Amino acid sequence: MKEMFVINVQSRTDTGKGASRRLRRTGLVPGIVYGAHQEPAMISIVHSDLLRHLDHEAFYSHILTLNVDGKPEQVILKDLQRHPARPFVMHADFLRVSAKEKLKTNVPLHFVGEDVAPGVKAGGVVSHLLTEVEVSCLPGDLPEYIEVDISALELGGAVMLSEISLPSGVELPALGQDDAQDVQVVSIHAAHVAVEDEEEDEEGAGAAEE
Repeated sequence: MKEMFVINVQSRTDTGKGASRRLRRTGLVPGIVYGAHQEPAMISIVHSDLLRHLDHEAFYSHILTLNVDGKPEQVILKDLQRHPARPFVMHADFLRVSAKEKLKTNVPLHFVGEDVAPGVKAGGVVSHLLTEVEVSCLPGDLPEYIEVDISALELGGAVMLSEISLPSGVELPALGQDDAQDVQVVSIHAAHVAVEDEEEDEEGAGAAEE
């Protein structure tokens, strides 16, 4: 069952850096809502409310209900600007979605079967080369995450982007481009490789000292 996210926000008319600073001093986050062939709308969000939602992984890849002055709009979170030194969100961008128009957004990857993978049992180490992937789909088909099963992966093996099992109605734009190149998503490699490299480095350093 998908989680439901409802965020209450207020419209605003003041713009510019000075207005944004004043909002942040009162515990509000400036934001914008755009897309769906409508004019952009400037909004403000209670910072504590936004942080509470951001604790949920699904919030980043979910159709959200944004109540703008009490009027609901369907959106996805498109971008966040965070303070470089403090746990504070500086700005939030939301993209309106239409039930009849495909959208593009990133969805997290969940890896399953690592504990039983033959490559792991043989002493291999799992490397997650991608942790999320961009998808294209209608809003109603947007998955909260995509599962990648590596339970049969052998030592030295890898799962390619083209080998991921996708939910119905979901596509990967990266594979549809004219110059598209398949890439590894996850692999299992021998654990001793890194150790050997370290030993070689140490030997090289010792020879240099001599």
